[in-house]
Amino acid sequence: MQPLVDNARTFGQRPEEFAGLAQGQTPEVLFITCADSRVVPALITGARPGQLFELRTAGNIVPPYACEHPTGEAATIEYAVAVLGVQHIVVCGHSHCGAVGALVRGDDLNAVPAVRDWLMHAADEPKCSDPADPTVAEAVRNHVLTQLLRLRSYPCIEQRLQADRLRLHGWYYEVHTGAVHEHRAESDTFEAL
Repeated sequence: MQPLVDNARTFGQRPEEFAGLAQGQTPEVLFITCADSRVVPALITGARPGQLFELRTAGNIVPPYACEHPTGEAATIEYAVAVLGVQHIVVCGHSHCGAVGALVRGDDLNAVPAVRDWLMHAADEPKCSDPADPTVAEAVRNHVLTQLLRLRSYPCIEQRLQADRLRLHGWYYEVHTGAVHEHRAESDTFEAL
């Protein structure tokens, strides 16, 4: 913890670098990814403060849209699209994902009921031909595509997609190599960026 505290102390000693951020934010991208500590959106993309609006959830799960039972995740998505006017949404899954791995393996999560219940929002169990694969690559990629479909059920997203004012992107990040792959709809494959 101490190195983090030390950096936080010196971080604020460069106010001229951040003064413009007080005027507001106009991010172009909503980046939805896992809460996993190995996945750092700004590091992966090289984004500076104000460029990414981030939503981090266990397993980069997009919950079903239900205005009668709002969630923090749904509110974040709606705000990014309807208020901030992001032009792109990236759903980024990652290798070695504990959440997706637990779904694929059918792990007993009764000791962590909040995690168990949250993972029920994943929709279908991600398809995986090799559940023993520690990267769970195939399952994560399928899971990313499922979350992209789930996003389409949000009214604000569907409106912006129909108006051709929003693009959805599915990414897969390899924590062990740093490589990023994007889903290509025309070939239905994930290819290196």
